Amino acid sequence: MRIGFDVSQAGKNKAGCGYFADGLINALTKQPADCEYVLYPSFGDFFFDSDNSQSFQIEQSHVSYGPRHRTIAEATSFWKAADLEQRLEGVDIVHANNFWCPRQPLEHVRLVYTLYDLSFLEEPGWTTETNRSGCFHGVFGAATTADWIVSISHATRDHFLRVFPSFPEERVKVIFPASRFSSFEQPDARPKCLDGVSAGNYWLSVGTIEPRKNHERLLQAYAKYRANGGRSMPLVLAGGSGWLMGDFSQLIAELGLSNDVIVTGYVTDQELCWLYRNCHAHIYVSLFEGFGMPVLEGMQCGAPTIASRSTSIPEITGNAAILVDPTDVDAIAGALALISDNRDLCRSLSQRARAQAQNFGWDMSAGRLLDVYQLAREMPKRLARRAMQA
Repeated sequence: MRIGFDVSQAGKNKAGCGYFADGLINALTKQPADCEYVLYPSFGDFFFDSDNSQSFQIEQSHVSYGPRHRTIAEATSFWKAADLEQRLEGVDIVHANNFWCPRQPLEHVRLVYTLYDLSFLEEPGWTTETNRSGCFHGVFGAATTADWIVSISHATRDHFLRVFPSFPEERVKVIFPASRFSSFEQPDARPKCLDGVSAGNYWLSVGTIEPRKNHERLLQAYAKYRANGGRSMPLVLAGGSGWLMGDFSQLIAELGLSNDVIVTGYVTDQELCWLYRNCHAHIYVSLFEGFGMPVLEGMQCGAPTIASRSTSIPEITGNAAILVDPTDVDAIAGALALISDNRDLCRSLSQRARAQAQNFGWDMSAGRLLDVYQLAREMPKRLARRAMQA
């Protein structure tokens, strides 16, 4: 089986989609199945990284590369060509991983599409108009032309089928992401901005600074916890700047937290692993997630976890975290107080977190994806089947 695989976001500056594609392709290429992989460093025109187009590398005998486009114009010309199927040079399956979806009819090639989330439909204020438009066109294209959908959670699968009820539900399969960290990793990579902060003596929240991640309510809850006599531990916010958050430092100052909140900005994987392993607890109170990778990563590293009781997150945590309503500031503050000085609870949560995280793994997910590929190859194309039934 010859599989074309989108790695356009899997370069060195990865975010969520890129980690999913990178984790899967590295696991897929190590599976014993008789497959060849054609990797596409550029895919469509919604996302383009010229550096990744030139630099992404997996060196194995059954791995080759599609065109390494140097400009977005080159990528657009290739992926929107009327004869795209011929340009794909004999692949049986093409797997889209960056929200963009081919809209041309593919007569023989099976189109598999990774669905991350539909947050851009849930609340327009969570993202920019440009990003919302790109995501919408990609998902709408998948709903009309994809043969199979790979959803990263049951919550996302259910949401998609509510919005697109005519898509055959048996062709929407759930394949979970996994952590990039090992349970046994012990990095010595304390971020410099934490000099003077002792291990185990800080709260951690990992995520891009953007409205959907709910930092404003987290800060309000932390301020309330401190005002009520909560233990004096800094809150470390680890993640790059996103969008639509205005002057975030001003918000921190208005809450009187300028000396209590550390915003790290971008951190390396080794620094992030150190932060997870050494925090008092990891707090992730996002309003909406397609999966919630930081929750799983923290649990893999043994971080006691406070997380949202919303969308996909309970699928990750099981009974191994304290779950709260992310819109309830008092509930978040109460969870901080509950775990602040309770060593037995912290120890129990850490042990449960590590055990729960073992239910997720890239090899398991790659095996399930190979099953989807096999089904896609054996069954008729979705639109061909529809034509036969008409």
